[in-house]
Amino acid sequence: MLAVCSLRRLIFSSVRLFSRRRFHADFLGPGESSSIHPTSIIHPDAVLGQGVSIGPFCTVGSAVKIGNSCQLHASSHIVGETEIGDHCIIQTGAVVGADLPGLTVLGHHNVVGHYAVVGVKCQDLKYKPGDECFLYIGDHNDIREYSSIHRSSKSCDKTIIGDNNLIMGHCHIAHDCKIGNKNIFANNTLLAGHVVVEDYVHTSGAIAVHQFCHIGSHSFIGGGAMVTQDIPKFMMVSGGRAELRGLNLEGLRRHGFSEIEVRGMRKAYQKIFMVNEANSGGLDDRLSQVEHDEEIACFSAVTHMVQSIRESFRPNRRGICKFRNPSAS
Repeated sequence: MLAVCSLRRLIFSSVRLFSRRRFHADFLGPGESSSIHPTSIIHPDAVLGQGVSIGPFCTVGSAVKIGNSCQLHASSHIVGETEIGDHCIIQTGAVVGADLPGLTVLGHHNVVGHYAVVGVKCQDLKYKPGDECFLYIGDHNDIREYSSIHRSSKSCDKTIIGDNNLIMGHCHIAHDCKIGNKNIFANNTLLAGHVVVEDYVHTSGAIAVHQFCHIGSHSFIGGGAMVTQDIPKFMMVSGGRAELRGLNLEGLRRHGFSEIEVRGMRKAYQKIFMVNEANSGGLDDRLSQVEHDEEIACFSAVTHMVQSIRESFRPNRRGICKFRNPSAS
């Protein structure tokens, strides 16, 4: 038993010394050094930048590239063909990448939380073993504990996450999703495959989005909602089967929309969705009325709202969430 322990210490020490010699010679500047705990296993072909800190019981695979000043906390693992930018933090128990064909890329200043799983194989049964699959994540994203983000389901597609997103604990982002910038996903936000989320979207907790849905910029999803159709830009939905509940007024104000713009959007929303004798035509007719209304059509936000609604009725889209007209109840 004593001999086994001595041998183990020798192996760990050899890995540590070899790694340090390699990284110091090739990547480190004067006075800068990586800190690698002796219990961690770093493949000799891995590429580490300057000032990388690796805690105990971590593993770094042969095709991994880690940028400058990154931190790997205890028992975190980076495997497969994975590239991590500068100043990233991989917290305890997190797994980034997988031994699959393809690539996982994280930009700069990202945090991957405790026991999160990022860049692993998708759960789509149509995925064929051996196909390349991809995940690209931008900069300044905070991916919290126990979240999962999967690679694409086929080589011709990608899972993409932009910049400055907060993805709270236990969220799931499935294969081939496209996530924009500055979104906030509250705990247990679940996105099925091929979902598109634009920018400045805010979800409450325990919501789910059906595959292939589009979530427009500046929209808000209330807690516990099941979203099965598109949410146009600037709108708020809630309910077990999500229904449109008006504009996301608080979100619009927080993001700098002026009072006059918001009033224009409210008038447009009323003309489109709050049907009365004056605008009792079909949805396409009501959208045309808004487009030709000189009082509100001058606002770019109104134009974007109308365009977002129209795009949701293209042949490859799912239409928009239902609206319950208060006058009908």
